[in-house]
Amino acid sequence: MNVRQRTAWAALALVLLALSAAGLAHNAKLFVLTLLNGLTLAGLYFLVASGFTLIFGLMRNVNLAHGALFLMGAYVGYSVGTYSGSWTLALVAGFLSAGLAGVAMQMLIFRRMEGQEMRQTLVTIGLSIVMADLFMWIWGGDVYQFSPPEWLDTRLSLPLVVAYPTFRLFMLVVAVVIGLLLWLMLNRTVVGMMIRAGVDDRQMLSASGVKVQRLFVIAFAIGAGLAGLGGVIGGTALSIAPGEDVRYLLASLIVVIVGGIGSISGAAVGALLIGMAETFGLAYVPTYGVVFTFVLLVVALAFRPNGLLGANR
Repeated sequence: MNVRQRTAWAALALVLLALSAAGLAHNAKLFVLTLLNGLTLAGLYFLVASGFTLIFGLMRNVNLAHGALFLMGAYVGYSVGTYSGSWTLALVAGFLSAGLAGVAMQMLIFRRMEGQEMRQTLVTIGLSIVMADLFMWIWGGDVYQFSPPEWLDTRLSLPLVVAYPTFRLFMLVVAVVIGLLLWLMLNRTVVGMMIRAGVDDRQMLSASGVKVQRLFVIAFAIGAGLAGLGGVIGGTALSIAPGEDVRYLLASLIVVIVGGIGSISGAAVGALLIGMAETFGLAYVPTYGVVFTFVLLVVALAFRPNGLLGANR
């Protein structure tokens, strides 16, 4: 990091500190509540975007049906949870259903279109539309919401906040744990190193006797499964409804672009920035709140085209 970059980061930190001080002085309770909402929303965005980072950033597969996988996990998890009465089973079902769908997509679509980004884009857009219509046909247009387990269906007393939902804090903890596990898998395990090596030089890795396609199926299953997991958790914290797939796909795209393509830590930073921008914008400037998210995207593309923590390629 050069002197110019350090100066820019220092100036940004001073601006954020000044805005935080002004927010606390104006209405401390609103500021703390918005801060917590931003952190927990960032956790949800990271859960979905981390899978997108794994598929799009590392494997170079343009999967614009990632939002549909989120919605599939949510709907399947809701049906299983309603039938069994177990939120844990709903979580498992959401992860597995989206993971299996991701395996089918990798084997039937992406394996046949390696390196053809435009075809991948068009095919997955069409697939997401078909999947959304199928979900509408099966589950209808109603809005659904999961009931969290009893030990999470409580509220915690926090400073300046009368009571805050325990589940939303749990969602943030889950996001942090999954982020650490993904980083460790990709950087400290043999499987993760082989996945990254396969992306950079597939022929060399294949010549060494490694079954590259099997590695990619595993990575795609994990990435898609995380989208399904995010569907169940998001459906518990917020709700499930037609159109949510587009919202979370767009959020994942922005998170990956701002944070850096192929970087798990970048996805965490991007999710934090987008979550904060969205919640603070809606709390303090509700009419123009959505603009802040796209301002971040424009600034990132203008000054850091590879993302805040993205590698130069």
